Amino acid sequence: MKRVVVGLSGGVDSSVAAYLLQQQGYEVIGLFMKNWHDDSVTISNECPWLEDSNDALLVAEKLGIPFQTVDLSEEYKEKIVDYMFNEYEKGRTPNPDVLCNREIKFDVFMKIALSLGADYVATGHYCQKGKTEVDGKTVYQLIAGADNNKDQSYFLCQLSQEQLSKALFPIGALTKPEVREIAAEMELVTAEKKDSQGLCFIGKVRLPEFLQQKLQPKEGKIVQIDKNDPIYTVEEPAGLSLEDELKAEAQKLNYRPEMGKFMGKHQGAHYFTVGQRKGLNVGGTTDPLFVIATDVETNTIYTGLTSNHPGLFKKALFIEKSEVHWIRTDLTLNVGETMEVMARIRYRQPLQKATLHQFADGMYVRFEEPQSAITEGQFVAWYLENELAGSGVIS
Repeated sequence: MKRVVVGLSGGVDSSVAAYLLQQQGYEVIGLFMKNWHDDSVTISNECPWLEDSNDALLVAEKLGIPFQTVDLSEEYKEKIVDYMFNEYEKGRTPNPDVLCNREIKFDVFMKIALSLGADYVATGHYCQKGKTEVDGKTVYQLIAGADNNKDQSYFLCQLSQEQLSKALFPIGALTKPEVREIAAEMELVTAEKKDSQGLCFIGKVRLPEFLQQKLQPKEGKIVQIDKNDPIYTVEEPAGLSLEDELKAEAQKLNYRPEMGKFMGKHQGAHYFTVGQRKGLNVGGTTDPLFVIATDVETNTIYTGLTSNHPGLFKKALFIEKSEVHWIRTDLTLNVGETMEVMARIRYRQPLQKATLHQFADGMYVRFEEPQSAITEGQFVAWYLENELAGSGVIS
């Protein structure tokens, strides 16, 4: 009998995952991860970990499976929280959920599970696992969840073959309503529970306040750049190599404060991200202002009117060589090779047509249509049909 450790988060998805595994004849153990100690930054009554661990315990009792809590807050602080601060300080926008899966759930947590004699680790993610054979070897596939509205394959875009080989996703073939139905039939306490938002397993964290504990506020200027600014009409010199062409398309534009109109003050460029609209507190504009760029060196935020502002769009992005990650290692591109894919630069974004171009120092992803708010530090993931083949950090 194969043994599976399920990460019970106290939500409906992982509860149903545990139940389904039990039905499939696995020996199931429930483990709750405690990743957070500091209650001063969570919105205390919104879903503290205590309530969640209690719900997880009730589900385990209902199913009659062993249950324990593991405290991973030290690893979490070091691998996720510290990393986030460093990224924000550099003016980048990290994605804690993708990292939490790579560094915590499918690494630290998985090692604990395997030490308990588990054959697999299961989670309540909406995605599916496939396998195929390449040159006589088994290759694992990360397939999108059957529920188009809930597909969470993107969050697992950094997993390795090794991690995937030991992972199970019991609810990946179901839709959210079906999962809730099963939970209601089984009278699990989590059946009606709202989906958790916010940082992976921390409950709802007030991110700015959370960051402000580490990052000192410093006043800077908010500058508005006109959509007809000459910076948007620079002609590319003829006869560029493909690599130089892509480089130009992926490049950050070089804004300077004197190019635009002073709109007001902010408390620190590192609190803002490209594409952001809320929190600028600038009134009196006919249309909403969007952040089109931040500069942590000069502590300036550049903004533009409307979501169609040319400063928001780019056709290509670059991933440094060390950050290119293939789940399907057998499909890795060699220098000079290209691949047609569907890609997304954030969770929930509809897939976009794109081409991967591999060069010696990294990879360019060039989109058919210009993309809004390509954000440094976030992940781009690429798909072949419904299979997530690889991903990388946007540089």
